[in-house]
Amino acid sequence: MELGHVLSEGKTKIVYAHPTDPDLAILFHKDGITAGDGARRHVIAGKGALAGQTTANVFRLLNRAGIATHFVDAPEPTLTVVRRCVMIPLEVVMRRVPAGSYLRRHPEAAGQRFDPPLVEFFLKDDARHDPQITPDEIVTQGIATPAEVEQMITTGQEVFTTLEAAWATLDVTLVDLKIEFGRASDGTLLVADVIDNDSWRIWPGGDPNRMLDKQVYRNAQVVDEDVLADVYARYAQVAELTGRWEV
Repeated sequence: MELGHVLSEGKTKIVYAHPTDPDLAILFHKDGITAGDGARRHVIAGKGALAGQTTANVFRLLNRAGIATHFVDAPEPTLTVVRRCVMIPLEVVMRRVPAGSYLRRHPEAAGQRFDPPLVEFFLKDDARHDPQITPDEIVTQGIATPAEVEQMITTGQEVFTTLEAAWATLDVTLVDLKIEFGRASDGTLLVADVIDNDSWRIWPGGDPNRMLDKQVYRNAQVVDEDVLADVYARYAQVAELTGRWEV
């Protein structure tokens, strides 16, 4: 597929202008994988194609559920065609079970279950390690309006429960999920960016020792070829599993 000029580039993707439609953009999924705000970096050949497949499977499911997203098509495994958005610099994290950074901040929460899913906001700022930010701070800093904050909460919870139900059909527990939002040219708030195996914690059978997500890479004391091969295998399994949601 022909690509337009580069609009932006991040750690794991490049955003291109669409060659013919100014309302669209094209995401190219790179083979890079990072952790620790980019302090740990590796390349896993073929990882971009797997991330693209998972993202397409996820967004097709969300679109079928009637959730407003930027996803249009995935003509190739590494390419995703999307509605062009101005991204809101927030990570919106939904949690069903306390894990990871939440438990480090709230050790007393071990064993709890959040119903509805707990929603937290983090400002996208690598230099400051993506600090947590409150809804009031989001509004006072002009990042989003009160109505948009409320929509991100309600839509985020809807995204989570939709994916949670899909994973449950495969006996996989969705523990938490990170998503992002963007504004379309008409101001509509859309679930945007990517949702791939870097975006969640997923535990087959509810067992954290069987995790399939990026945490395997984060947890590795030393990253060697065997670790990278193991990460690739898990990403491939997730791309295959999410593909079953089409059936």
